[in-house]
Amino acid sequence: MKKLSRIGSTVFFFILVMAYRVDALQSGAAGSPQNPSAGTSSSTPDPCIKPAPLFPMEEYNGPLKKMVWYFARKPEIKTVHAPEHREAGQTICPLSPRGKFHLFVRNTVEPVNFMANAFDAGIQQAQDVDPTFGQGAAGYGKRYAAGMADRASSDFFHTFLFPVIFRQDPRYYRLGEGNSGQRRFGHALTHVFVARNDSGGSMFNYSEWLGTASAKALSNTYHPGNTRGFGSAAERVVTSVGSDVGFDVLREFWPEVVRKFKLPFRIEAPRPSSR
Repeated sequence: MKKLSRIGSTVFFFILVMAYRVDALQSGAAGSPQNPSAGTSSSTPDPCIKPAPLFPMEEYNGPLKKMVWYFARKPEIKTVHAPEHREAGQTICPLSPRGKFHLFVRNTVEPVNFMANAFDAGIQQAQDVDPTFGQGAAGYGKRYAAGMADRASSDFFHTFLFPVIFRQDPRYYRLGEGNSGQRRFGHALTHVFVARNDSGGSMFNYSEWLGTASAKALSNTYHPGNTRGFGSAAERVVTSVGSDVGFDVLREFWPEVVRKFKLPFRIEAPRPSSR
């Protein structure tokens, strides 16, 4: 039992190290979520368009500056805005394997994740979720470590590993204002089934389903109280995918949400890549 509980506290760091090793083998050129393409000569015109950068904290001076800024930008880290007007053949720049790795790390170590996980661990402690973890400070620590491992493994499979294998873009492409609410809502609902590939076309969202199944299977190694069996695993996968659907809807309508609550936010038109 002690061995199983210790696994949860090390999975988070193991995944980061493993991702770094895979990234080093797959990509020898630099890249990032904001500058993902690599290996192209600077003399060759780049037809792709960079997504708008995240809202900078320096431009927000409201109360609880850092906390509000972290909260407001979380849905934007893996969201891009498709350009309304672009030249023929222009698409959002794809992510290189290194760019997908950087996106995975950035989304995983976002401070709001640690705050949300602390809250979730407290709720689970109060409800005695997974009694094998026990109570008290030790029980809370195990739940917190297991929760962080859950988040890290899920993001590793969804954002890095399977997107690299299937050459899939792990980001959500927001339709945005100018489209009907019904169309935007339908677009968000179907993202768990239809994703964008690195060439800008559509493909089945393998990363969503295989990533969720892999993360749930891995979680059994450090959640000793999990009910084993296909039925229980399938139920956890469906619940997780349903949660992702809800988050995609939030991403789609996030501009309206932040405008309603006057949170820091800025949408910039995608800009041509200048290299």
